[in-house]
Amino acid sequence: MKISYNWLKQFIKTDWTAEETGELLTDLGLEVEGIDAYQSVKGGLEGIVVGEVLTCEQHPNADRLRVTTVNVGQDVPLQIVCGAPNVAAGQKVPVATIGTTLYSPEGEAWTIKKGKIRGEESFGMICAEDELGLGQSHDGIMVLDSALTPGTPVADIFEVENDLVFEIGLTPNRADAMSHFGTARDLKAGLLQKEIHTELITPSVSSFHVNNRTLRVDVDVKNKELSPRYCGVSIANVRVAESPKWLQNRLKAIGLTPKNNIVDATNYVLHELGQPLHAFDFNKISGQKVVVKTVEAGTKFTTLDGIERELHEDDLMICDADKPMCIAGVLGGEHSGVTANTTNIFLESAYFNPVSIRKTAKRHGINTDASFRFERGIDPNLTEYALKRAALLIIELAGGEIASEIEDAYPNKIEDFQVRLSFENAKRLIGEDIPKDTIKRILMSLDIKINNVTETGLGLTIPAYRNDVQREADVIEEILRVYGYNNVKTTEKLNASISNSSRFEDHKLQNIIGNQLAAQGFFEIMANSLTTPNYISLSEQLLDEHNITMLNPLSSDLSVLRQSLLFSGLEAISHNINRKRPNLKFFEFGKTYHQYQDEKAEPKHLSLFVTGNKTQETWNLSSAKGDFFYLKGIINTLLERLGLSRHNTTPVSNDVFSEGLELSLGKTKLVEFGLISHKILKHFDINQEVLFADFNWDAIIDMAKHNKTKFTEIAKHPEVRRDFALLLDEQVTFESIFKLAKQTEKQLLKDVNLFDVYQGKNLPSGKKSYAVSFILQDEQKTLTDKQIDKIMSKLQTTFETKLGAELR
Repeated sequence: MKISYNWLKQFIKTDWTAEETGELLTDLGLEVEGIDAYQSVKGGLEGIVVGEVLTCEQHPNADRLRVTTVNVGQDVPLQIVCGAPNVAAGQKVPVATIGTTLYSPEGEAWTIKKGKIRGEESFGMICAEDELGLGQSHDGIMVLDSALTPGTPVADIFEVENDLVFEIGLTPNRADAMSHFGTARDLKAGLLQKEIHTELITPSVSSFHVNNRTLRVDVDVKNKELSPRYCGVSIANVRVAESPKWLQNRLKAIGLTPKNNIVDATNYVLHELGQPLHAFDFNKISGQKVVVKTVEAGTKFTTLDGIERELHEDDLMICDADKPMCIAGVLGGEHSGVTANTTNIFLESAYFNPVSIRKTAKRHGINTDASFRFERGIDPNLTEYALKRAALLIIELAGGEIASEIEDAYPNKIEDFQVRLSFENAKRLIGEDIPKDTIKRILMSLDIKINNVTETGLGLTIPAYRNDVQREADVIEEILRVYGYNNVKTTEKLNASISNSSRFEDHKLQNIIGNQLAAQGFFEIMANSLTTPNYISLSEQLLDEHNITMLNPLSSDLSVLRQSLLFSGLEAISHNINRKRPNLKFFEFGKTYHQYQDEKAEPKHLSLFVTGNKTQETWNLSSAKGDFFYLKGIINTLLERLGLSRHNTTPVSNDVFSEGLELSLGKTKLVEFGLISHKILKHFDINQEVLFADFNWDAIIDMAKHNKTKFTEIAKHPEVRRDFALLLDEQVTFESIFKLAKQTEKQLLKDVNLFDVYQGKNLPSGKKSYAVSFILQDEQKTLTDKQIDKIMSKLQTTFETKLGAELR
């Protein structure tokens, strides 16, 4: 939400700077996310002065140029070369002096410099109105009032608007602050808490009166539940034209584009008071009747944006005697709005059911300033006042006269809320004993009426526009935000309770593994769970029928919930590589989402990504590329940390990986990992290898819960190492050597390790050489050479018999 500081100060007088005001608004819960400068004319006409053309002679070297001397209020006139056909001696003109910055219509800046034009020196520029940003004309220079004094800043003549605009990140519950008036109301309470007393200034509507009753409209509210209050009034003989500059500047400052004086007046009051309004062309209202009702499902209706929409049976419509004219509280119709030919209008101000408007807006995918406020709940008691305010403003801008009584359909008044506040509860929740007088002052500054006072608490009436304050806790929150969270003292004593929770809880194991990965140089990423449905085509493992689709997506690229963590990770990798960060190690904990025939599933996963070099290059260490075995080592250490080291390994055969492995425990898959296929990488414009691991985190958590930590005493007797150089067939894996060795010697063999692989010259075709170490240890006594030789002989025989191995 954008709030103009100049506009805000029309409601509340303050000499605070915008920065100070922004800090106070943030403390009050209206978080100011930024303050932007606004100028009605870019550059503020700085450096532009009134000049008087003293002489105007033909340029000696150019038929279309003139050499002028111009008095700009200095001791010596300036010589300026001008190409405008209408320049003449005696004129008062705007002059851009040396060093002045001008802006093109596209916003590009350029600076006036001393120069020579076809051999004649020029010390400035006589400007046309489009060069100053004061209009569109470029037919010639801009001629000013002859009574002006040379040297007068042009900014003083055209009253350039300089403003500061707050960007407020408003929470959805604060519908009462969705206007300049609402923001000023909060600001007044905050200033009062700082002992600064100021009045809240509201526009007067005392001059509102009915001139005649020639344009009476009958209002018939059929559905009073969806439209608890509906007001309207007719205005005759208006003249639709461009709005005055002051109004255009107000709207432009907050990002709105001026349309015409009627529409701009309704937008002005909307952002001034927070009450949406709508102006109908009176002459297009059939039967001079307005009916507020729902219509038959499937009815076609074309809105102001030119889109034909199919109405739902629950959509509340503003109709005339024959047809719908407007989707109530959301968007007007194409054929009932104000045009250049409009002379009479019917002005609407209403309070609609927030839930109804929210559903209608979402159903049709429409988000307007009006629906934004209606669906959060506006002030039902401001309706008539805002209508009078807008009517008077329209008459001021477009002429005309009030041509009907105000029609106000308000059969059941929306009552204020009654709340009982306990001083003890306030102290308990706030954590500080705020003086009772301070609490009363804060409540009264927020328009909360104190009905009765006792020793224990207060009986309160909350105004209807504060629909977010209906409980005692809400009232206490209001007291605290105005009192100031920063003013609550920190206690010297810290109380904590001990929880009895399992060490295998998800968040605990997630922290353990996350810390371990961070220690190994990984960075955690958190990607959006919403993604594009186009990723389904990249893998046969993902099916379109398993997609969970958003009912009202923000865009087509965020229309489904992800079925895999792979693609969001690749998006992050592509983003970083394109910004010269090719060496990356990422991890992410997150859910995937799947729609099956009878149920939806949300399994949790852990994903790892490695690409580029695994270490940085230094003076004594060359950079090493993160390869398949590096990732495998990371995965094994993670599983060992969780007590899941005894797993099976099988190759992965799917189109996600060009090569990969799957680690499983029994029939449960723990993780699959490998090199991502070139086809997928090409889709993300990634031209380097990327390694990916996908952990089935839910299964890992379940398995980890059943593991028990085992430990043994440190052995007192030394271990012994023996090595074999084995000549084997190419297809023999180290895993098969490991398993056979463990089966052959179960007691004394403690570890088996592969420390060298050779394949090539001097070896037979189809063969490879494995250098394998064996660690032997007896925990009860020192091993003898005889025992060791017997074990190694037995291992050799097993390898020769079952693997066809030869010792080299």
